[in-house]
Amino acid sequence: MATTNAIPIILNYPERAETMKQFDNREFKIGWKILILAAVGVATSSSSLLLYSFSAMIIPLEQAMDWGRSELQAAITALSLGTIVAAQLAGWLNLKFGLRIVTILSLIALSISMVLLTQVQTTIWSLYLGYFLVPLAGLGTLQITWSHLVNLWFVENRGLALAIILSGSGLAAAGLPLLVTWAVSTWNWQAGFIALSLLPVLIALPLTLRWLMPVRSENSAALVGQPKPQSPSSGMLLSEALKSWRFWVCNLSMTLVVACVVGLVTNIIPLLQDRGLNAVEAGQIFSAFGISLIFGRLVVGYLIDRLWAPGVAAIALLMPAVACLIFALTSGNTGLYVLATLLVGIGAGAEFDIAAFLIARYFGMRDYGRLFGVHLGLITAGAAGAPLLFGALYSLTGDYSGLLAFSTVCFVVGPLMLLTLGGYPVFRRDDAVPAY
Repeated sequence: MATTNAIPIILNYPERAETMKQFDNREFKIGWKILILAAVGVATSSSSLLLYSFSAMIIPLEQAMDWGRSELQAAITALSLGTIVAAQLAGWLNLKFGLRIVTILSLIALSISMVLLTQVQTTIWSLYLGYFLVPLAGLGTLQITWSHLVNLWFVENRGLALAIILSGSGLAAAGLPLLVTWAVSTWNWQAGFIALSLLPVLIALPLTLRWLMPVRSENSAALVGQPKPQSPSSGMLLSEALKSWRFWVCNLSMTLVVACVVGLVTNIIPLLQDRGLNAVEAGQIFSAFGISLIFGRLVVGYLIDRLWAPGVAAIALLMPAVACLIFALTSGNTGLYVLATLLVGIGAGAEFDIAAFLIARYFGMRDYGRLFGVHLGLITAGAAGAPLLFGALYSLTGDYSGLLAFSTVCFVVGPLMLLTLGGYPVFRRDDAVPAY
């Protein structure tokens, strides 16, 4: 394997500079159904449903069950731990049984598990158990499945394609708080979980049954004269990547960023309510997060296909640091709250598509399923401790100042670490073709 050792001075890489001249949309003509399916899949995944609705569920659960906010934060830790286990199982099951059957069964199981959350008892441990089990039930709906699918279909526009499908989380972030707030205010807290349970089977499942077929991607690409997709046998094995310092830089950097994004996402609405806004007003401001997340994903995705991805990522991921300062120093200014939320969304929009792109670009597709599964597991493990830390900081300070200070530091250190990755490695290709 040959590598380029120097860090690019400009945000570009020479071997693909020709993509700056003209946007080639031939892959999108063939793979547009895959993009729609995967975007919907991401929006209705187990992690999206519970993570982006949680901020709107905190106060209803606090009032109904008399659970403290610091205690409730541990539910996201349970969700993260369940996602770690689910990510490892998803990679193995997708390889053994294929994406289609695993995804179909997971969507059905996910909806059932969401309904069962309405049965949590007065002990908060039942909530923790539920949040741990939901990602296991919906393991085939995690980002690892949808990013794997898109990586097989797209090569020349991989970054933009990943950004498009991962914008599904932006749709979830924009819509789920409003949906849950409406359901809870109309009925009760159980209605929030029931509303969430309907989305996988009513939206994602029909599209999966229709469009997720075992088609060889090179046949589709050949119809429009596209280059052959990257071979699954080009790149590093998991055992090789584990010895690479670049793999650990990616892990640590993204752990710092994702942990703090999770902390902000789950606390923005109660933070705003503590500043005097009501639940509806806070939910409306938080919807700006979803909009900017989509914008951030698309812009960053377009740029990383054409410029040096770590440089683009560093700029985008520094923006939430500014947001934390705005939240810390501002009181009662709705316009600045919206701006801060938008900046958090832009940074969040860069996180998982950057992660999926970097793993494929720096380590290849030879062992992508396990590599991204381990990467996702490691950063999720780190992020799992964040809600506990943030809950402790809230209990210690009585407000969100500790969370904002910690997050500011992480949003500076994490992105700057990516600048050490250097140029992209070059992997040899062969004639092997993936089937799914």
